[in-house]
This record gives sequence, C-alpha cells and structure tokens, in this order.
Amino acid sequence: MAVNSSLTGEEKQMEKQMDLPFTSGDTENEPEKNEADQNEVTSEISESPESVSLGDASAEKATEGSDTDLEVEDPQKASVGTTGTQLYLEACKLMEVVPVSYFIQNMAKSYINLNHYGLGPKGVKAIAIALMSNKTVTHLELEDNYMLAEGAICIAEMLQENSTLQELNISNNHLDTAGAKAIANLLLDNVSFLHTILLSGNNFGEESALYFSEALMRNFQVKELDLSHNEFSEKGGQLLGQMLGSNSKLEILDLSWNYLGRKGAVALGKGLRGNDALKILNLSWNGIGNEGAKALADVLKVNDVLVHLDISNNQINNEGAKKLCKGLEANEKLRILKMDGNTLTVEGATALVLSIKKNSKSMMEEINISNVLVNTTFIKLLDLMYQIRPELNVIYGEVEGCIFTKPEQHPNPMKIIQNYLKEHNLRLWDFFRKIDEEGNMKIPVSAFRRSMMQHPTIPMDRIQIGELVHKLDRNRTGVVDYSHLKEQNPVEVE
Repeated sequence: MAVNSSLTGEEKQMEKQMDLPFTSGDTENEPEKNEADQNEVTSEISESPESVSLGDASAEKATEGSDTDLEVEDPQKASVGTTGTQLYLEACKLMEVVPVSYFIQNMAKSYINLNHYGLGPKGVKAIAIALMSNKTVTHLELEDNYMLAEGAICIAEMLQENSTLQELNISNNHLDTAGAKAIANLLLDNVSFLHTILLSGNNFGEESALYFSEALMRNFQVKELDLSHNEFSEKGGQLLGQMLGSNSKLEILDLSWNYLGRKGAVALGKGLRGNDALKILNLSWNGIGNEGAKALADVLKVNDVLVHLDISNNQINNEGAKKLCKGLEANEKLRILKMDGNTLTVEGATALVLSIKKNSKSMMEEINISNVLVNTTFIKLLDLMYQIRPELNVIYGEVEGCIFTKPEQHPNPMKIIQNYLKEHNLRLWDFFRKIDEEGNMKIPVSAFRRSMMQHPTIPMDRIQIGELVHKLDRNRTGVVDYSHLKEQNPVEVE
C-alpha cells in the first residue's frame, strides 16, 4: 500500500505527538565501540599474572600504577564508583586484560550492555569480580564474548554473592556442557535474584537439558528463559516437558531452533497440561509436525494460561492445522498464534479462522500465516470475521488470481484523526482517553483496533487501522502507550 509521505506542517505536528517513545532507555547506555575504546592502553604488564578467583581482588588496593588511562566520569554517583572501579582495574591488571571504559563509566547505572566486546573468559572474570558487591546493575548484557565455560563459572560464582542483578544475557558464548552445569547449579540452589536469563546458542546438547530440567523443577525465581539454538533433541524435549509439569514460576520459554521433533513436542505438551504459569512459548523451527500440533491442541483444550504460541516452520500441513483447531475451538486464553512457514494451504488457513468463529469465548487477536497463498473466498470470510471480531488480525500471504495493480490510495489515517480532533475541538489526549477503558494510559492493540473499527464518525478501513497500529506500536509490544502525552501536557492541534 502506497502512503503519501509528504506531510503538511499540521500533519508533522500530529505525527510528532503520536510517535510514542518506544526506544526508551538511556542513550548513554548504548555500547559504542568508538575510536577511544579501540585505542585503549595495551602496555605489557611486567609482573606475571596469577590465578584470580572472585574473592582474591581486594577493595582496599589502590589503582595507582595500573595500565589504563580511564577514569570514571562521575565518581560521586555511588560508592560503587570507587570500590567497584578499584576492584575492576586491579582484576584487569592481574588478568592482563585491557579495562573497558564503557563498563567503568556505567557501573553506577542499572543497565550495562557489553554485547560483542570480545572480552574472552579473562575479561568476563574481571567484570564478575567487580560486580560481586555491586548494588546498582540490574540488567547485564554479555552476548557473544567467547567467555567459554570458564567465564560462565565466574558469572555463576558472582551471582552467589550479588543480590541486585535480575536480568542476564550470556547467549552465543560457547558455554558447552560445563557452562550449562555451572548455570544450572546456580538456579538449582536458588541463591541468585535472576528472573530473566538468556542462554541461546551455547552448544548445550542433551546432557545439559537434564541439568536445566532438574534445576528448574526447584527454582522459584526465573520467569523468562531462552534456550533456543542449543541442539536439544527429542530426549531434551522429554526432560524439559517433565520440568514444565513441576515448575510454577516460568512465564516465558524460548526453545526455538532445536531438534525437539514430534516426541519432544508430545512430552512438552504433557507437561504443559498441568502447568499454570507459562504464558509465552516459542517452539518454532523444531520439526514437531502434525503429531506435535495434535499434542498442543490437547494442551489448548485445558490450558487457561498460555497467551502466545509460536509454532512457525514446523512441517505442519493442513491435517495438523485441523487438529490444532480442535484446541482453538475450546481455548479461552490464547491471543497470538504464529504458524508462518508451515506447509498450509488456503484450506488449513480457512479451518483456523473458522475455529475462532465457532468459539464465542476465544480471545484470539493475531494469527500469522504469512506464507499462505489465499483466495478471494478466504478474503470474504475474513471480512465477515472482522465484523464479528474487529480486534482480530490475520496475517496472510498473496491473494490467488489477483492481477497486480497500483495500490489504492487511502487517506492518511493521521490526517483523518487530525480532522476529527479539529471538528470536535479535542486534544489528542482526549481522543485516547475515550478509547482507554481501563484508564491506565496503555491501550491493548486489540482494544484499539476494535474501537477504531466501530468508531461511528471516523471513516477508516482495516488497512488504515493497521497502518495506524504499526505507527503507534512500532516495537510490537501489544499496547498503545500514550502516557507521554500527559507528561508533555499536550495542546490542541491547530
């Protein structure tokens, strides 16, 4: 669909008000490897390096003479500004690694992103030493630093002492089985305060699945876990399925890009039937097939917690889709179903839509079958569905038999709202407040779609509303957040 990008002054003002700050967070926290970082002092340390454990570095040692030209930008921010820096610089000196200026400058902040810094196990060990008693960092990113199992062991040891860190990303670090065991033992002991841990792409394999299964059966802290790209096969799926049957805290689980297969999916389904916590499950790229789809259908018949299910690229055909429909016809909780990349045709796509139509209590908001070639009959069915379920969004592929023509020009939806505000002498804030049933300044996208489709005086079709939703929820959070309008005390659009 072509959109007129040439906006008038009024439209630009309108767009500015409606563009929400989804890229929130401190821009200072972004780890830019600028020229200064790349040219840090790399002088040889004359003394021989000693083996450093996390308890060896003393906060009492001064940093005078250490091979670095880096200083903390604001040493008065917190006590961590002095003690943490001393620990880090001393550890770097003993480990013969160059200190990272970005880390030193941000130790007093809550978020530190050190992804792709090439730290290696020794660089990670120095950071772990500095964070043992840190009281400010709650979110640490260490993806792709080749920390190996040695680095993971240091991180685990640090987390036994640190009571502040809550979110940790150590994906793509070649942790292997030994690293998995260190992290799993940490989770098993419930000594850390982590609620989110991302471990994608670490070559864990089957043996590691046993470690994580045992740990998460007893862990009552972790709410989000990413184990994608880790070479788990059917046995791994069976072990993790047993875990899901016992775990009562995990809310988000990513197992995509493994080799769980049909038997693994069946085992996961068995565990999910008794699970009352998991809300988001990603099983894409696992080859679960029609048998796996049937197992998940059985889950959907009884599960009243799961809201987001991704089974994209899983060798599911029309037969599997129809089996899944049996669960969708009974389910009252699922909101998002991703099935793109499977071998469905319009027959399977039609069955999915009809299953939602049959279920008056369905909460479905999005079905993604973006690779499916549909026909005009399917489009007519969707038009009828949108009248009944205006909040529903079905993402499909091309329409069979349609000759390509120049896309129909639709009026800019922002211009339409601008005219509506002028006509009714309203502010943008007023417009959103009328739609916001809960009054918390965050409107679910499904509720926003429904309100716009049913609005009596704003003439917008489904395509225009989709364009508007894309602009208002650019990061696909599922909500339209207009709280910033109150903070800015918006004025009427002139």
